[in-house]
Amino acid sequence: MKNLIEELTWRGLVHNIIDGTEQQFLKEPTAAYIGFDPTSDSLHIGSLVPIILLVHLKNFGHKPIALVGGATGMIGDPSGKSDERNLLTEDILNHNVAGIKGVLSRFLDFNATTENTPVLVNNYDWMKEFSFIDFARDVGKRITVNYMMAKDSVKKRFAADGAGMSFTEFTYQLIQGYDFYHLYKNYNCLVQMGGSDQWGNITTGTELVRRMGGEDAKAYAMTCPLITKADGSKFGKSEGGNIWLDADKTSVYKFYQFWLNTTDEDAEKYIKIFTFLSKEEIEVLIEEHKQAPHLRVLQRKLAEQLTVFVHSQEELENAVKASGILFGNASADDLKALDAKTFLEVFDGVPQAEIVMEDLKAGIDIVEVLNAKSGFMKSNGEARRALTENSISVNREKVQEGFSLSTNDLINNQFVLLQKGKKNYFILNVK
Repeated sequence: MKNLIEELTWRGLVHNIIDGTEQQFLKEPTAAYIGFDPTSDSLHIGSLVPIILLVHLKNFGHKPIALVGGATGMIGDPSGKSDERNLLTEDILNHNVAGIKGVLSRFLDFNATTENTPVLVNNYDWMKEFSFIDFARDVGKRITVNYMMAKDSVKKRFAADGAGMSFTEFTYQLIQGYDFYHLYKNYNCLVQMGGSDQWGNITTGTELVRRMGGEDAKAYAMTCPLITKADGSKFGKSEGGNIWLDADKTSVYKFYQFWLNTTDEDAEKYIKIFTFLSKEEIEVLIEEHKQAPHLRVLQRKLAEQLTVFVHSQEELENAVKASGILFGNASADDLKALDAKTFLEVFDGVPQAEIVMEDLKAGIDIVEVLNAKSGFMKSNGEARRALTENSISVNREKVQEGFSLSTNDLINNQFVLLQKGKKNYFILNVK
């Protein structure tokens, strides 16, 4: 077996690890699982690390198991939370579980026929028939309250300034721990992986496996560090909120731009964490970037690799084209190839004015367009001077006085892009 832990370590993906985990992966193909909390019907880029861990498992010949927490989602994980979570309804949970399964299926083929075909499970399937009395007797009896209270996720909530914790959330680590035992018993799963904030829950699982599985039971664990930005700000968010893995929540263009805009320091770290490029390839890229940082070689490669991984090669090409429209020498045809959503995102923040489609059908003189119809120019005189100076473009093509704007100039039958000079944009929204 190739050394999975060695690979994950140089990539910066190992935080805590139980003794013997590396040896187990070297010994034989091993089943390992990671859980996903269904707090939403999609996953954002904060979930990319566990997804990538599952893909590494598969690539190294091991069996990845993705667990969607239909049962644990009803309770809410207290890890890293200072307040009690709001409980989700069963309908919302079912919707979220289905959404997350759909996202995970884009990265792992759960219908393959190889020996290490990935497995997708929902812990609600085995918890729904578990009575409270049976759980208290068979599971609760194995772990002491002292052991559970010693976990950081619990201790912080019981600190002097903490809000306390309900019995519901207190039981979370037992339920997650039982998941590990169930997968151990039914799938011969020997390893649990997750973020470093999950270490307490994960080690409760390893204890349960040992205490419920008999004398020969073995259980291992590994966590990865929580990803941060170099400036200390939270990873995975932009000014508009989370960066999601679904294009209907975060456009491919915005997804691509997020990675393209990472700092040099972050890009050097992220290229190891978020891509499957070899150590040799990455070292060459880092050196190339240091020689000419202004070319942003690392950021471009990172954005390309992740956009293809999460979306597709075709979507990457569209995102690159959209970026070129704002920063490059795009033509009117390039603009007209954009869908309405991407067009508005490319020109986010650009001032707009509405005009009536009927006026456009008759044709509107460009001077009237620039002043009276849009307010882009303060007067007809200013509009004429700009036209004389050859600084006015319609859909990135220079126009002169006498030009008439018509429906032939519409982008997506809705927009016209006006431009003065290189950076002064204005959008006509045709209704």
